Amino acid sequence: MNSRSRLVWIAVLVGIISGCTLGPRYERPRIDTPSAYRGADGESSATDSAGSLGDERWSSVFHDPVLQELIRTALANNLNVKIAASRVLQERAQLTITRSDEFPGVSATAERVGVASPSLGAFPGYTYKAEEVTGSVSWNLDFWGRYRKATEAARANLASSEWGRRAALSTLVADVATDYFQLLALDAQLDISRRTEKSRRESLELTTRLANGGADSLADVRQAEQLVYTASAQIPDLERQIAQEENALRILLGQNPGPITRDAKLTDEVLPDAVPPGLTSNLLERRPDIREAEENLVAANAQVGVARAELFPDISLTAMGGFESTSLSKLFEPGSHAWSYSGSLTQPIFEAGKLRANLRLAKAEKEQLVLTYQQTIQQAFSDVSNALIGYRKYREYETEEAKLATAAEDAVRLADMRYQAGATSFLEVLTTDSNAYSAELSLVQARLSQRLALVQLYEALGGGWQSDFATN
Repeated sequence: MNSRSRLVWIAVLVGIISGCTLGPRYERPRIDTPSAYRGADGESSATDSAGSLGDERWSSVFHDPVLQELIRTALANNLNVKIAASRVLQERAQLTITRSDEFPGVSATAERVGVASPSLGAFPGYTYKAEEVTGSVSWNLDFWGRYRKATEAARANLASSEWGRRAALSTLVADVATDYFQLLALDAQLDISRRTEKSRRESLELTTRLANGGADSLADVRQAEQLVYTASAQIPDLERQIAQEENALRILLGQNPGPITRDAKLTDEVLPDAVPPGLTSNLLERRPDIREAEENLVAANAQVGVARAELFPDISLTAMGGFESTSLSKLFEPGSHAWSYSGSLTQPIFEAGKLRANLRLAKAEKEQLVLTYQQTIQQAFSDVSNALIGYRKYREYETEEAKLATAAEDAVRLADMRYQAGATSFLEVLTTDSNAYSAELSLVQARLSQRLALVQLYEALGGGWQSDFATN
């Protein structure tokens, strides 16, 4: 290679290295984030501490050992989580495929060529045989940054799939905890209904004896029967809900429908008086659906660069070298080598507006994902605020419901004493007993609501994906 050729190749390589990239550089959209979460205790000082419930491992938030084991099983076997992990593997492979376009392609060929021609009048026939071994290199130069931007988009898609997997983990932890607490609440309501039915049957027996003795009327007996049947009708319906809730929980565990072994009560899960939400700015980095939406935006931004680069010429280099001989024994002798090289530049001239429309499409898709990103952030702050308000208000609600249940229970005791003493009618017993039964069921629902609010807050703050289930 003479000095002039070397200068040409050096100029080409310098051009490759310093080639421009036409795509826009990604910049995170400006987001108007609130200074504090609405509903947090002491909203004015909510940003004074960076600690957040969302930073905690799920095993530190949920203390019930049965629930912890259920979450471990779900993280290991849940099909949605496995599907999300499969998407990560797909995007990882796609990144390798896309990135390969930035590098030269090298191939080798070995072949035997045989040509036989019959004689044609004055032209005698001939037979030609040759052995060939060749290698070739082809390179589409990424002068405009098309392949680099495509790789950037593929890398962002990989990051998006990983954050999608983490979002699936966070959702799964919340779903398992939700179903488990709902199951314990149904257990409590079933226990209340069975105890109430037993007590009311005893009252019915007493009322029947009094009516047979002439002390009570048949109307009192019928009213006592109403109380019994009201409680007994709830039992099969609650048993139905429990079986269906168990089936739903088993599906989350990646198992076939079946029972869930448990011995805990809803009240065994001790709740903190207050939960720290942390800095509002940290939510953008911790919550997986926000990060997933941003990585989708990064990929769309890079695709704008890919579409823009398609408007400019494709530059490619091809080189081939090898050996050719009519005899295999002479294939690699000095005189049998052959080589060639070429370069090409291809410029789109008429595409009926296809390429520019593709660029407009890429820009429009990017703008849509900017709005999606902003919408995801707004929804995240709304989720946190609603969960904070719910957690605090459900705690107050539970306190009042507990007072109501205590008062209703005492009212039943007093009404029963008055009835047996003949100071009041059975209607008072009927009314107070019905109120007490409803109050007990409402108290269970209030306790459930507060625990579900904690689960919702933990998920809203982006918790649940940080921990490794194998080490919990």
